[in-house]
Amino acid sequence: MVDWRGQSRQNALLVYRSFGLVFGALSIAPLYVYKCAFSGGLLHYQTEDAVFGVFSVIFWTITLISLFKYAFIMLSADDNGQGGLIALYALLCRNAKFCLLPNHQAADEEISTYRYPGRSNTNRPTSPLKGFIERHKSAQTCLLLLVLFGASMVICVGILTPAISVFASVEGLKFQAKDLHNSVVVLIACILLVALFVLQHRGIHKLAFIFTPIVILWVLLVAAVGIYNIIKWNPRVYQALSPYYVYIFFKRTGKDGWISLGGILLCITGTESMFADLGHFRATPIRVAFSCVIYPCLILQYMGQAAFLSKNLSALSMSFYASIPVPLLWPVLVVAPLAAIVASQPVISSTFSIVKQLHAIRCFPRVKVVHTKRRIPGQIYIPEINWSLMILSLGVTIGFRDTNCIGNAYGIACLAVTIITTWLTSLGISLVWHKSFMFALLFSVLFGSVEIIYLSSSCMRILKGGWFPPVLSAVFLVVMYVWQYGTRKKYLYDLHNKVSMRHILTLGPSLGIVRVPGIGLIYTELATGVPATFTHFLTNLPAFYQVVVFVCIKTVPVPYVPQKDRYLVGRIGPKSYGMYRCMVRNGYKDVFKNGDDFEIDVVMSIAEFIQMEAEGCGTPEGAVDRRMAVVKTSGKFGTALFMSQTSGPGESSSSSSSTIVSSSKSNTLQNLQATYEQEAPKLNYWRRARFGLMDAKCKDTRVKEQLQELVEAKHAGVAYVIGAAYLKAKWNSSFIKKCTIDVAYSFLRKNCRSPAVALNIPHICLIKVGMNYIV
Repeated sequence: MVDWRGQSRQNALLVYRSFGLVFGALSIAPLYVYKCAFSGGLLHYQTEDAVFGVFSVIFWTITLISLFKYAFIMLSADDNGQGGLIALYALLCRNAKFCLLPNHQAADEEISTYRYPGRSNTNRPTSPLKGFIERHKSAQTCLLLLVLFGASMVICVGILTPAISVFASVEGLKFQAKDLHNSVVVLIACILLVALFVLQHRGIHKLAFIFTPIVILWVLLVAAVGIYNIIKWNPRVYQALSPYYVYIFFKRTGKDGWISLGGILLCITGTESMFADLGHFRATPIRVAFSCVIYPCLILQYMGQAAFLSKNLSALSMSFYASIPVPLLWPVLVVAPLAAIVASQPVISSTFSIVKQLHAIRCFPRVKVVHTKRRIPGQIYIPEINWSLMILSLGVTIGFRDTNCIGNAYGIACLAVTIITTWLTSLGISLVWHKSFMFALLFSVLFGSVEIIYLSSSCMRILKGGWFPPVLSAVFLVVMYVWQYGTRKKYLYDLHNKVSMRHILTLGPSLGIVRVPGIGLIYTELATGVPATFTHFLTNLPAFYQVVVFVCIKTVPVPYVPQKDRYLVGRIGPKSYGMYRCMVRNGYKDVFKNGDDFEIDVVMSIAEFIQMEAEGCGTPEGAVDRRMAVVKTSGKFGTALFMSQTSGPGESSSSSSSTIVSSSKSNTLQNLQATYEQEAPKLNYWRRARFGLMDAKCKDTRVKEQLQELVEAKHAGVAYVIGAAYLKAKWNSSFIKKCTIDVAYSFLRKNCRSPAVALNIPHICLIKVGMNYIV
């Protein structure tokens, strides 16, 4: 009973919060839907039946797409509670061999979040479509391009939503002040847009507590205005809920009615947020909030506007503000810009999220991801994307200066995302949830046909602003594919030029070089073998650290990887070599840890592996080759090690039942390090973690020696070795390949963040190894 009450209280809280963080863009749409719908040839049909027909189409569009498709169906098409295009693509990749990510291993399928309980592919007949895509690399590439194009359109939505929401909300000033010039409205909108994006940098999440009250106030206000207009102007408007009015509308308006669909579709803009933000609120709270509050309030508002317009056809250009009762006009003019800013915020956050996911699957240049709330996963901020969105939103506002033109672009962008979601879901119905092909076809035909009709209408508005999303998406698509192509070529080069493990082992425990105290973390994308970066380093500087760890950070097509499944650790060669391999598996929504946290996890993982190996538990659960075995850590971190925090170098806590391992650095080096950290206090954090051995839990002498060697190496210091790759196409490559690698990819590599920033590596510990890649 107590659990039921606690769950109900939690769901109620999620329902409340979802108003401000999910439904803002959808609830702001009444500002411009009727204006954009009557912007074309439909102006010649200023009759009550035409207005009722537009409202009937709006009602059935919201009901079919927003309510039935998204609220009832799409919210169930989740990936471990996550939604969005990348989630659908990840589901397809896990249930079929569609994924183009490198380093897939059988051990990845043992992750607890990889498959749903009860959903197994065994004893199921192979789908012909699945077999076709798995056999043809070009089909897999086309599927990836489709997902990348949809992601590009999501970014376009992140640009256009602030522009149209803020501009339409400020446009109401022209209704109140008849002589107000449009340039003044544009200026005010630009000021608000700049403030919106500057607040992203300053931490707008701190103001999130006021988002929900603003949206609730706005939704209830427009619903009340709708009820007032229904009662005052035309109570018969309820008759337009009948689909008969849709038939009459298209019969009388013909081609003009079809073209008006490009404006009517704006009533469902923002619907995709329900699915994209699924991971923050769960399906049930979103369904309840939409079905019980948002949906009826929006229908009442659109119905009220229709009732008003049926008796005031001359007010079509400013239908929303003209329908507001005089006593409520100024309150609406004040609340509307606030609601527009709140509506823009979740869309901007969704843009940050999808860029981060694209970067995780190696399809976007490196960016700096800032985790704004450590306790809440998924709350991120990307500076480069924020300022780019601001510049493009300002450019759209200043360039178009008209709600109709921005609306044409906005509608196409949102509709493209909706159509691609429908196609991916149809594939998922057949290949992921193993429903019949007819059921997948029915879903695709039912919703896809409606969306295609809207798309055909929107294409008639290409020259009136609709060109912006396709052109910008094409640019983003080229950037993403070029980066993915170059990254894959680099990986294949590393794979073909890796050093034989047998050759490394013949060098002896010292590897033919001088071994110095410390841990060397060598970053590589290879799951087996030794990267050429390591041998290139030794060729130029024949010395390396006492403990060598080859770190492979890979992305698994799951949203989050549990901590107990994250690290795979194995030994390379005999124990005397002091060489390990550590594979770090992240989901596409995981955020990289800071340097010291990562160091601690790696040391603890290796210590756990050493203990498991001594106990005979080192049976490989993951990928195994002839030279090494990668085992899954058991989650018993720290069974023989304890960790303490010190205020500075060389200081550590003490324990009566433990052995403190001191640093092996000379006094001169320790003094130099202390001086450096005093000059850069923020970097002092990287040296605070100190380890010791628990004597009571470490009885095996050999294990104790290995652990002591590991701890001494950690106290001596950790260095991060990453390759600085310079790609160049072969001399006999095609002209297109040379342009792609030598020009496009090289430009992106030089102008994006360095790998150290993307991986949160402290610069004090960084070693770069330059490598030329001829691909």
